[in-house]
Amino acid sequence: MTDRPRVYVTRTLPGGDGPGTPLGRLREATDLEVWAGEGPVPAAELRARAAGCDGLLPMLTERIDLPFLAGCPHLRAIANMAVGYDNIDIGACTARGVLVTNTPGVLTDATADLAFTLLLAAARRITEGERAVRDGTWGPWDPNWLLGKPVAGATLGIVGPGRIGAAVARRGGGFDMRVLYHGRHAVADFPGERAASLEALLAQSDYVSMHVPLTPETALMCDAAFFARMRPHAIFVNTTRGGVVDQPALLAALRGGVIGGAALDVTTPEPLPPSDPLLTAPNIVISPHLGSATLETRTQMAHLAVDGLLAALAGQRPAHLVNPEAIDTVIEARR
Repeated sequence: MTDRPRVYVTRTLPGGDGPGTPLGRLREATDLEVWAGEGPVPAAELRARAAGCDGLLPMLTERIDLPFLAGCPHLRAIANMAVGYDNIDIGACTARGVLVTNTPGVLTDATADLAFTLLLAAARRITEGERAVRDGTWGPWDPNWLLGKPVAGATLGIVGPGRIGAAVARRGGGFDMRVLYHGRHAVADFPGERAASLEALLAQSDYVSMHVPLTPETALMCDAAFFARMRPHAIFVNTTRGGVVDQPALLAALRGGVIGGAALDVTTPEPLPPSDPLLTAPNIVISPHLGSATLETRTQMAHLAVDGLLAALAGQRPAHLVNPEAIDTVIEARR
């Protein structure tokens, strides 16, 4: 028997498994078990393995809800290896005194790079051109073939002026773009100007980039009315969560020429089935959720998740605590 905390990790982490690596640090301090299978751990397997654990390090693919928590009476901490935590019922965790952490900051530049890559790819119709090269339809030079849209000097609209939104705005500044942003509050140091409203941003922007978290308020906010307010040539970019977009409405907007194009790193569901009609839309670029996908970034995310988990299990306040109210629940339970 061991008095060390029991921890379950739902995927092999980047960086290896030696001393000083994320998994290595967990092995030194905890009784560790790691899911080593292909793909996400099946839900039933996760419930069985986590039932006796003190700590859990899941990915965004694992759903942590009230029934799950009810089967894990010893669980004290969850370190989600993601910035978003819409896969976790935060209210249920708080009520049970389970501390939840996330991994903000370290993936900002990687995700912003990917967002701007998608913007450029859609603007210059790169995927259509690449397909033409591969399938043999690339013909003699034609002055009217695959004409794209200018980026330099265009207007970039940022919806959600957080860390990643600001990083995308700075990249837009490097292309001499005019940058507008929309958020609940003015941001003092944001590299752009605040739009009077979301409607004003959509009406003026040549590119609209989404950076809002998925919440009940933002779910399906990008609907038919949203796209109708965009400029007919404008390109829509989403690297946050697929759930903020009404995908049938996006498909209709692309097919009907309501907007000029779209570039997505996130969809609903993920992975997107090859038969999904969205893949038939004109001028759309879709990447398979690669926002943070560099070895350096994912390793940093893993270290940050481990930091949060070890701090919480040691009775300390983690640096990136999503639900500080849970600490009050823990204190009350000890009285």
